[in-house]
Amino acid sequence: MTDPTPSAADLVASPSPSTPSDSASPAAPALAVDVLVIGGGPAGSTAATFLARKGWKVLLLEKGSHPRFHIGESLLPMNLPILERLGVLEQVKAIGTYKPGAEFPIVGDGTGNGLDYNTFRFDRALDPQFGYAYQVKREEYDQILFNHARASGADARERVKVEKMEFGADGRPSLAHARNDDGSTFTVQPRYVVDASGRDTFFGSQLKLKRKNDKHQSAAIFSHFTGVERRPGEDSGNITVQRFDHGWMWLIPLQHDVMSIGAVCFPEYLKQRRGESEQFLMKTLLGEHQVAARMNDAQRVGPVHVTGNYSYTCSRMTGPGWVMVGDAYAFVDPVFSSGVYLGMNSAEQAADVVDGALREPGREAALQAAMVKRLKRGLKHFQWFIYRFTTPVMQHLFNNPRNIWQVEQAVISMLAGDVFDNPQVLKRLRIFRMIYAFTSLQLAPRALRGWLRRRRAANDNFSGDTLQAGNP
Repeated sequence: MTDPTPSAADLVASPSPSTPSDSASPAAPALAVDVLVIGGGPAGSTAATFLARKGWKVLLLEKGSHPRFHIGESLLPMNLPILERLGVLEQVKAIGTYKPGAEFPIVGDGTGNGLDYNTFRFDRALDPQFGYAYQVKREEYDQILFNHARASGADARERVKVEKMEFGADGRPSLAHARNDDGSTFTVQPRYVVDASGRDTFFGSQLKLKRKNDKHQSAAIFSHFTGVERRPGEDSGNITVQRFDHGWMWLIPLQHDVMSIGAVCFPEYLKQRRGESEQFLMKTLLGEHQVAARMNDAQRVGPVHVTGNYSYTCSRMTGPGWVMVGDAYAFVDPVFSSGVYLGMNSAEQAADVVDGALREPGREAALQAAMVKRLKRGLKHFQWFIYRFTTPVMQHLFNNPRNIWQVEQAVISMLAGDVFDNPQVLKRLRIFRMIYAFTSLQLAPRALRGWLRRRRAANDNFSGDTLQAGNP
């Protein structure tokens, strides 16, 4: 492979991170890199790995340190081809719980077919690349990806926070100000910047691009437990998604008898919490008999976390010399476990955009535009289902799945993450929308009540986030 063309910035001295010259001083030169990646989660590590492999000088900065707790433990089948291309699939398999599908207990509308669960198996998707996925502890998963980025040639550093970005007269990032955990500071001169900072959304905050989602709003409370009954046989690794009156719950089986369990709620419901998070969580979970029956012998083995109003979108995804990936750009709701996949998928495409723009600057605008168009198209399919998931109409359709014109298989493909490039899936998802509209007419009074409640929730707010400050 031809080495990337050096820039003038490459000629700037690059001090070692262990030398005193990393501390801020008037004489300290900026660390010159081709690409600065902000954030060492799955998206940032993915982008850094692919860019380092392409021969670029990549600096990956993570404000925390691995291993660190994170939510989002359920992967999608479409994650696996990316993990395969990264070369870490076997490592993830070793820490993962085999996940053949997603299951939805039948509750609520009285029209169920007598089964306790409807299970959507990924091997029934349209043209599945992988008919399964894995559930993982994120602290282990994220550490694998971060270490792999370092092994692939990226300068991957932990406990370093990027605090500010300066821009040149041409509007491109020119100088990043970073702070080590010991308080020392240094600057970075990047040719390109990938914002993979997650819900910190670095550019979204500095450039004031972050907007509260005006169509959806929710909050979550969750923890880890042992002693929770798993589903029998091959269903033991499935994620369970349980609707209830105030939102939905998840049960995610992990290794070593650990189960991640939580509830994503309408903010108006979670506001009833009065400081007793554990009591509120247990009251919520045990209020659903199907969940309570599986928690007879449960013991909590992790802290109770609360996170609120995490639905947002940034008004831009790209700019001259920079691009956002994953949660840095948008996050809606974890109901379909799409967060990690969307982050890694966008990071892989961003790596191609950055590589192309550095090699042929005249192509930058076209490459960015194509990325934005593709990612927004895929995101809107997830969003459409997410916005309606708790409505009576969607509950009725999930309780009574029918594979007319392979529409059920297309929905399974969506659950697997195949919403970007498969025209057969996209066509059938549009048919599903028509089925949804027709069913709404049949269930008009209940459908209207569900719509009104969803609109109220979208305008609600929740405070008391124990995971992430600064939400809009």
